[in-house]
Amino acid sequence: MINIAFNHFTPGLSLLGGLMIGLSATLLILGVGRVAGIAGIVGGTLQSLSRLSFMGQGVRIAFTAGLLFAPAVWKLALPMPVATAAAGPVPLVLAGLLVGVGVRMGNGCTSGHGVCGLSRLSLRSLANVLAFMGAGMATVYVLRHVL
Repeated sequence: MINIAFNHFTPGLSLLGGLMIGLSATLLILGVGRVAGIAGIVGGTLQSLSRLSFMGQGVRIAFTAGLLFAPAVWKLALPMPVATAAAGPVPLVLAGLLVGVGVRMGNGCTSGHGVCGLSRLSLRSLANVLAFMGAGMATVYVLRHVL
């Protein structure tokens, strides 16, 4: 059974967020020919920082900075939503590591495949989206109904 907390349902803000994601992905691909895949952008930024080689990394650094500073901008307009986790730190770290492995195996993340890849009608992205959505649904089912 699905329980929806309608008191936290914000269709207007959700639509605005989706439009902003779509606009940023569109501007990035039309402006510099790069897909807005967060794993690739952040990974490239971290590699350039480790080599202290920032030439040609302006877009990646700006995009990563936007990800880091977006919560501060949000706090100027609205209160931050309350974040809660039903799991402790060990399962969260393990889940994060598994997501990282999946990103490497799938050659991209949910934003790269789900937002940008599907909009370009990429069959590889469709296969990846089906795989990670299926794995997510199976994990929730096993954790909630089997274990």
